[in-house]
Amino acid sequence: MSLHHSTRGRLGLAVGALGASAILLAGCAGGGGDSASGGSSDEPLIIGTTDKITSIDPAGSYDNGSFAVMNQVYPFLFNSAYGTSDVTPDIAESGEFTSPTEYTVTLKPGLTFANGNELTASDVKFSFDRQLAIADENGPSSLLGNLDSVAAPDDTTVVFTLKNGNDQTWEQILSSPAAPIVDEDVFSADAVTSDDDIVAGNAFAGQYVIDSYSPNELISYVPNPDYGGSLPAAANGGVTVSYYTDASNLKLDVSSGEVDVAFRSLSATDIDDLSSDDAVKIVEGPGGETRYIVFNFDTMPFGAGTAEADAAKSLAVRQAMADLIDREAIAEDVYKGTYTPLYSFVPQGLSGATEPLKELYGDGDGGPDADKAASTLEAAGITEPVQLNLQYNGDHYGPSSGDEYAAVKSQLEEGGLFTVNLAQTEWVQYSKDRTSDVYPMYQLGWFPDYSDADNYLTPFFSADNFLVNHYENAEVQELITTQASQTDEATRADEIGQIQQLVAEDLSTLPLLQGTQVAVVGADVEGTTLDGSFKFRYAPLHK
Repeated sequence: MSLHHSTRGRLGLAVGALGASAILLAGCAGGGGDSASGGSSDEPLIIGTTDKITSIDPAGSYDNGSFAVMNQVYPFLFNSAYGTSDVTPDIAESGEFTSPTEYTVTLKPGLTFANGNELTASDVKFSFDRQLAIADENGPSSLLGNLDSVAAPDDTTVVFTLKNGNDQTWEQILSSPAAPIVDEDVFSADAVTSDDDIVAGNAFAGQYVIDSYSPNELISYVPNPDYGGSLPAAANGGVTVSYYTDASNLKLDVSSGEVDVAFRSLSATDIDDLSSDDAVKIVEGPGGETRYIVFNFDTMPFGAGTAEADAAKSLAVRQAMADLIDREAIAEDVYKGTYTPLYSFVPQGLSGATEPLKELYGDGDGGPDADKAASTLEAAGITEPVQLNLQYNGDHYGPSSGDEYAAVKSQLEEGGLFTVNLAQTEWVQYSKDRTSDVYPMYQLGWFPDYSDADNYLTPFFSADNFLVNHYENAEVQELITTQASQTDEATRADEIGQIQQLVAEDLSTLPLLQGTQVAVVGADVEGTTLDGSFKFRYAPLHK
């Protein structure tokens, strides 16, 4: 989910979807990191990050930096216990399908927000209704594409009516960025609410409340004594998060003890250097992050909205780019093995994952092939070098993005087939521009909302996907809808494989790498929990 976005329509149905990454790697189901048990202290901790916040309104953002805040301060109906990606009731007492298209949740009694307002089924209905009503381009509403309506027959009962029955991902979605529960007395029903209004309204019911807030500079959290969910109470006296513009400064501060935890995003070189520093520990968790290039089907070379529009030539450009990319070189030279090559849209480790790009492009075994790229362009009637305008971001996806895209540029210019113009934009502007047809092709990363292949397919390739890149394929849409309600595991895995094959032939995106979660923590810090839920929780941290 760090990039996330989207608008309308999860299970296809003529509307799109959304998602972010999670890999339940074999042997990693228990998560990474050190134990959260064994004592705690009231000492506050300092966390450093380069991630940026777009909005702390759940309807207004779909990125890792914003969701990191939401995970601490908002409750969810379902959540993941530390060390697992499996979801169980959080502020819900129970949840079950009472018919194939009706999912009924019973809330725990006596829930309140930190401002004293009662938290009832009415707030739950309000939270989901406003996601769909606002459908912000930078929000996660596409995750709710299968949601038809929400009813609150009494204060503790919520009934979700779904468009397609037997949704295999619904409980995971109730723990996702589309599902934080907010206070209907503080939030707007039809517009994104400002961060200042949310903080002033003390509209929190998670493990923490925000004590002070300076966007993308400093946030101070204190434990919420009224949290009524299933996760443990905070094992620390509070947390201050400091936002860095330069990852090298974050590296220095965690090494010197000025920062207790550095999480997102130090460079691979910095992490390698710190691995021999006795003042810190390197904590790794299961992977699931993906890095990829998005193609705008309207504005890329020969795109539908250009003067030289030609679908066959546009596809040939995408295919030739896929022929030239050397993922192994980027993984090793830029990321020192902290990322691995990704040859599909679903990362390895998830049920249904295949590797169609390895066979379809390049040398047929994952490597590049410049001669094949030249033949692909020539067969489409492209005889002159093609200019590619490729955008990337360095402050959201880590300082190594510059080296990554310098390598991509060098690889794409092999043989003189392409001339690549690289440009970089800061994240706050980047997240707006990319949905407004400003970038013909651009970098994104994905961090999962839940541990299921669907989270790498529905958000990206449904008709109104969060990429907003004008890609549609009716056969892909139908398969996305079908697999989400398919109860036979083998059949569902086959359908997921078919989707990957079809999209690999279309190349809506060009997957590059998949990676692990890494935190650098002080030698005296315990409780760092990196697991398949991909939610970094502050509550178990302590010295």
